[in-house]
Amino acid sequence: MIAMILRNVLSLLVFLFLSPAPAWAAEKFTTIYSARVMSQSMPWIAQEAGLFKKYNLDHSLVFVASSGIVTAALLGGDPDMTLTGGVGNVNAYIRGSTDVVFVGGVKNVMTQTLIAGGNLKKPEDVKGKKIGVSRIGSNTHYFTIQALRRFNLEPGRDFSFIQTGGDPETFAALVGGGIDVACLTPPTDARAIAEGYHYLIYGPDLKIPYVATSFVTKRSTIAKRPQVIGDFLRTMAEASKVMHTDREFVYKVLGKYLRIMDRKILDAAYNAEIKALEPRFVIKADALQAILDEVSQIDARAKKVKPQELVDTRYLDEMEKSGFFDQLWAKK
Repeated sequence: MIAMILRNVLSLLVFLFLSPAPAWAAEKFTTIYSARVMSQSMPWIAQEAGLFKKYNLDHSLVFVASSGIVTAALLGGDPDMTLTGGVGNVNAYIRGSTDVVFVGGVKNVMTQTLIAGGNLKKPEDVKGKKIGVSRIGSNTHYFTIQALRRFNLEPGRDFSFIQTGGDPETFAALVGGGIDVACLTPPTDARAIAEGYHYLIYGPDLKIPYVATSFVTKRSTIAKRPQVIGDFLRTMAEASKVMHTDREFVYKVLGKYLRIMDRKILDAAYNAEIKALEPRFVIKADALQAILDEVSQIDARAKKVKPQELVDTRYLDEMEKSGFFDQLWAKK
């Protein structure tokens, strides 16, 4: 009897030893993004390149227009990460939601443009006109205000806003005559130009500092899932490398997700946007300060907040110190 038990145990040990090791269950991870634009396309790139699988992430990507609504969803507890503009997160922080924290920067300047057709040829022509933006409080809304103030034009007094929901919807509203001017981001602006519209203001030339695209999570999420947050950011870092070095792959991804196949449109969008993207996810203090300055005009509490209070650089620091970034960018 004992001999039989020993034989069974030995057989079991041999089976376990020779069997392949079981794969660990992938970590579920949810990201919310706020705009269907090139600067927020890294999760698409990661999905198509198999990078989430490489880092053992079971990733879900959810679209919600406007950084303010995205921030509300983050604080509501559902997503692990958000990819969005900075203003909604800054507003939440100064109102007491200090759990919100920036962990990586994608774009620290604004690259939106104002586009129109017909007889609207210069910024001053927007007087009395309707300008389409994705949402009040969004990047497009902020850019429009900042850009037109350079020409002594103010919302309410000189022009009005129409909320559309996103760049594709803004372009559709322009074509359909529902708005007079569209605030668009690459690649939708290039699509509008290809359709015969023209620039009133070409945003990249202005170099307006602003956290236009960033990775934002909660300090409590970092405390609960520190390794998984790190794996996600490494995934995004690899996607960023693809973004900067494999134009043809990026075009395929943008074509699939944005349904834009025209090579001229993709070239124009890529050439304008890639120069503004941060290869190593640097978060610039002046870009955060620009948002704080804007918010302080309606909420004095913003004057007491320093940009560094909003940021946790532990993952960027680790990728630098470990040589991860250097090794990644050394690969051809």
